[in-house]
Amino acid sequence: MVPRQPPTREPRPMPETPALPAATSALLEAVRFDARGLVAAVAQQHDSGEVLMLAWMNRDAVAETLQTGRVCYWSRSRGALWRKGETSGQVQRLVEMRLDCDGDALLLLVDQTGVACHTGRRSCFYRALRHGELAEVAAPAADPAALYGR
Repeated sequence: MVPRQPPTREPRPMPETPALPAATSALLEAVRFDARGLVAAVAQQHDSGEVLMLAWMNRDAVAETLQTGRVCYWSRSRGALWRKGETSGQVQRLVEMRLDCDGDALLLLVDQTGVACHTGRRSCFYRALRHGELAEVAAPAADPAALYGR
């Protein structure tokens, strides 16, 4: 049996809307989205500096995040907007959005509720090369089955 591949849908460009504040429009114009309409976004806990995760955003996700203050990403596997915490309750509130010097990556300073990783860990970066081996450096803080109802 051949494994079923998830449908691939390209992110839709955001329609022009006069409701966007000038600062939001300026940031959206400065972002260099890739050929798929995506930009890498690193989420970092605003007060501790802990790097939580890397995800992707399209124009709609960036605009929604700036408008609502709740972080929204683009799910490549689902081909849809993904509002962080909509299933698990582990929400990210935006404190500040930064754009790198090339305009092709975002840094999201967030206030993370609970864990950021679907494995139940605070950070997705829980593995490290230590003494020539890949080691887990953080244990789960929450049961993924309880977070996602699996």
